[in-house]
Amino acid sequence: MTETPKRREDRSLDAGALRALAHPLRVQLFDILSQYGPQTASSLAERTGESSGATSYHLRALAKQDLIREIPDRGSARERWWERADKSVSFDSPEAMASPAGRSATQLIMNEFLGRRQQQLMRHVNEAIADPNKADDGAAIISTANIHLTPDQAKEMIRRLSEIVDEVVASARGHEEDPDRLPFTVRVDAFALPEDGDGR
Repeated sequence: MTETPKRREDRSLDAGALRALAHPLRVQLFDILSQYGPQTASSLAERTGESSGATSYHLRALAKQDLIREIPDRGSARERWWERADKSVSFDSPEAMASPAGRSATQLIMNEFLGRRQQQLMRHVNEAIADPNKADDGAAIISTANIHLTPDQAKEMIRRLSEIVDEVVASARGHEEDPDRLPFTVRVDAFALPEDGDGR
């Protein structure tokens, strides 16, 4: 019998963690560590176009809030390796959302995250269109559906989609160094549209 992988523990970010993350470069560093795995300040500097001094400073700020951690048995005193802490994060902390500062920090973080993900999606689309020889091997999907649901139906759909994503994420954890595996991003968007039909 196969043991069901355990879901990674969720962490609801408190006001202190939100303040630490509420900086465009810190969001970028956190996201790169989430998507591509362990990095050094130097490799992050190359990816972001910042100096290694700047990335090192912001990495330490994230580490103080346990959003990321140093990998002690990897690297040297001159070249420290960092990874994302082994917890998924959520931004729905009642403590943080109770204050204007907490809501403002949450909005900045979400705007940075989603802006970065949208840029990655558009790069994928543009590169696929620009290269007609790129094989469509079925390892990507861009799909939208427009449906009318009751609130209970929407909650059930979200629960089922989350269950599938959580299961795949848990089963893939620990195999990041496998040379046949590529970093993927999975984004599931489901929300009620504005009643006035305005897409802005």
